Amino acid sequence: MMSRSYTNLLDLASGNFPAMGQPREKKRLPRVMTVPGVISELDDDQANSVTSDAPSSAIQDRIIIVANQLPVKAKRRPDNKGWSFSWDDDSLLLQLKDGLPEEMEVLYVGSLKVDVDPVEQDDVSQLLLDKFKCVPAFLPSDILTKFYHGFCKQHLWPLFHYMLPFSASHGGRFDRSLWEAYVAANKIFSQRVIEVINPEDDYVWIHDYHLMVLPTFLRRRFNRLRMGFFLHSPFPSSEIYRTLPVREEIMKALLNSDLIGFHTYDYARHFLSCCSRMLGLEYQSKRGYIGVEYYGRTIGIKIMPVGIHMGQIKSVLSLADKEWRVAELKQQFEGKTVLLGVDDMDVFKGIDLKLLAMEQMLKQHPKWQGRAVLVQIANPSRGRGKDLEDIQAEIQASCKRINETFGQPGYEPIVLIDRPVSLCERFAYYTIAECVVVTAVRDGMNLTPYEYIVGRQGVSESESSSESSGPKKSMLVVSEFIGCSPSLSGAIRVNPWNTESTAEAMNEAISMSDAEKQLRHEKHYRYVSSHDVAFWSRSFFQDLERTCKDHFRRRCWGIGLSFGFRVVALDPNFRKLSIDHIVSVYLRSKNRAILLDYDGTVMPQTSHNKTPSAEVISIINALSGDTKNTVFVVSGRGRESLGKWFSPCKKLGIAAEHGFFMRWSANDEWELCGQNSEFGWKQIAEPVMKLYTESTDGSSIETKESALVWHHRDADPGFGSSQAKEMLDHLESVLANEPVAVKSGQFIVEVKPQGVSKGMVAEKIFTTMSEKGKQADFVLCIGDDRSDEEMFEIISNAISSGILSSSTSVFACTVGQKPSKARYYLDDPAEVLNMLEALAEASDPESFTDTESEGSL
Repeated sequence: MMSRSYTNLLDLASGNFPAMGQPREKKRLPRVMTVPGVISELDDDQANSVTSDAPSSAIQDRIIIVANQLPVKAKRRPDNKGWSFSWDDDSLLLQLKDGLPEEMEVLYVGSLKVDVDPVEQDDVSQLLLDKFKCVPAFLPSDILTKFYHGFCKQHLWPLFHYMLPFSASHGGRFDRSLWEAYVAANKIFSQRVIEVINPEDDYVWIHDYHLMVLPTFLRRRFNRLRMGFFLHSPFPSSEIYRTLPVREEIMKALLNSDLIGFHTYDYARHFLSCCSRMLGLEYQSKRGYIGVEYYGRTIGIKIMPVGIHMGQIKSVLSLADKEWRVAELKQQFEGKTVLLGVDDMDVFKGIDLKLLAMEQMLKQHPKWQGRAVLVQIANPSRGRGKDLEDIQAEIQASCKRINETFGQPGYEPIVLIDRPVSLCERFAYYTIAECVVVTAVRDGMNLTPYEYIVGRQGVSESESSSESSGPKKSMLVVSEFIGCSPSLSGAIRVNPWNTESTAEAMNEAISMSDAEKQLRHEKHYRYVSSHDVAFWSRSFFQDLERTCKDHFRRRCWGIGLSFGFRVVALDPNFRKLSIDHIVSVYLRSKNRAILLDYDGTVMPQTSHNKTPSAEVISIINALSGDTKNTVFVVSGRGRESLGKWFSPCKKLGIAAEHGFFMRWSANDEWELCGQNSEFGWKQIAEPVMKLYTESTDGSSIETKESALVWHHRDADPGFGSSQAKEMLDHLESVLANEPVAVKSGQFIVEVKPQGVSKGMVAEKIFTTMSEKGKQADFVLCIGDDRSDEEMFEIISNAISSGILSSSTSVFACTVGQKPSKARYYLDDPAEVLNMLEALAEASDPESFTDTESEGSL
């Protein structure tokens, strides 16, 4: 097999992510169909999305579970001819089926833990699909090493557990080739999903940090795919996450999901903070559901810790082997109080801190010397590296030191079990342990406490009388930095870095009265037994259904390249404005009203020089010079700058400061359109704004003739938003008796006179035209922000009230593909100018006044 590194960054930027080192073209798996018909073959390089306006008539829903590894075990046959496979009963992916609808078909996509020869891969794929409904993703060895042991374990896993790469020797430097391997691996997973998916019938549920860019690959191909993602690790605070060089690529990829799940509110809060600080996205909570608005789509945020599989544990508790092992352990630790730790050998599990706490407890409370034993089960590590080797050496040294210091004949305070332990044996230890201690410094969930609680409860009386005699009791000492901690209100929570307080917590736990232990145990057992893995998967799937219920009612567009790709979901009646169509209607009309916003509409928001170009002046001059046209620039800017910029356009109407000042042409005087021209309220509002400006770095006050605006675009996103909400309440309170309106917008809080809005400007223009006997039969209204939505809204009201005729041709148009009350959109100011130029060229020269035709195009 030829191994090579992917270095073509032009391909990477354009979204073409080749599978590195792929030995040969794979034979495709047969597409599984749920309805009769023909499914066209999708070429791997085809970027077109498959979208249909009508939902499928499939009878049965299906869900595709995608994870790094399939829930199957693989063994080479004794004769070395082929493979034998069996379900992995310990796999969460297999257990979560219990919470899905009984009639729902479940298909799995993932990799195998064994290396399958390329010659055997097609046969293995077919066997797994037929017998297990599993679709294996075979990763070439060069990709696998860089993807899993490289990017996942060297970059994502440490970072998500708050370990920063401070130096080349501690954590390592960012290696872009590992990122490219991660992208290539995700591409291979996407190809396997695409081979078997029915995009309008299937749900897709992606699991964990190994596949965080997979949503983009699938969304690029299927705009309306119903897709959820659950992160099983912690999500770090924004200060930590933002150190990742590919932070935006991963965030935008995750936002191509419909529902994103986390174990705890803390993890979700960190993710939402990243959305706000990096992408400017805010979340809303509605009826208990959290959602992030992203280009017209609402991405749901699910907070639900995973549970354990009660059925599997109960079957283990009934095994004879477990009973035998319990009796053996009771004899071994007779007269001793057993504290138990069950952890992976991992740098984040805090085993070393637990040993130090045990040592401290024996020093501080000598009564436990010779009586208390910490049994530490250390499961084999899933990672590798120098940090792990250092931790292992420290653990071994601590065990030796503590046992030498406090050991006695027939007594060792630390029993380290450094080997794989079966589920049956683990539950035997749970049965004899008075307390379980978890001191992980960071862990996504950690189900050890849940297992311990059920293990201490034992089986029901009808199944085993020996287990059920006497009251059930258990005690937990858990780190406050693990995902299960918030759900265990009866546990003693500790900061594992503080070994003294952890030692005191361990002493308190084993010294507590049996009655108190029983009460805490009963509370925990009620929660753990009802919030099992089935409850978790059922809850996630129900939220996924709810989030996706409108998928087939909306029009979707895919825009952007590479990981900038996103889907814009819009109303079915929302469409791009056709220049040919509007020109033909324009030519047939007699009385036209043309209302134009300025910033973001005819002038790009990113432009530093806001003065209109000669091209803009020429086009607007030509339009306003046509006697059939009533043309207005409707802007939030002041009248002085607008009047100066558009002084060459003699027939142009201007509405400044959202319509507080208005004039119909350059020769007319400015009219005051506000209900009140007294501005005494400024003396009340300005000191309040100054107070917040002084305490909010990066904020500023803009003073207009009719309004005051507080800007916080350059402030800290979280603090600025918080201060804006506080200021809004403050201003509404002190200005309650003043004739003003206090409104919040995008990075602003504005105080302006009541009754002033762009909507009122539009209504006044239409009314005046109608009163003069020139009722508009053509209306073009273009804008790009929230204030322009008031104009779009007033147009429909004007038709219903008779100010506009029902036969009036209305073109309400927003700039950019986004949710809007407008029916049409143009992509950017350049397209707006192209359209306006086409209208100007279509104007009848005979309709121009002599003075204007000379200065026009």
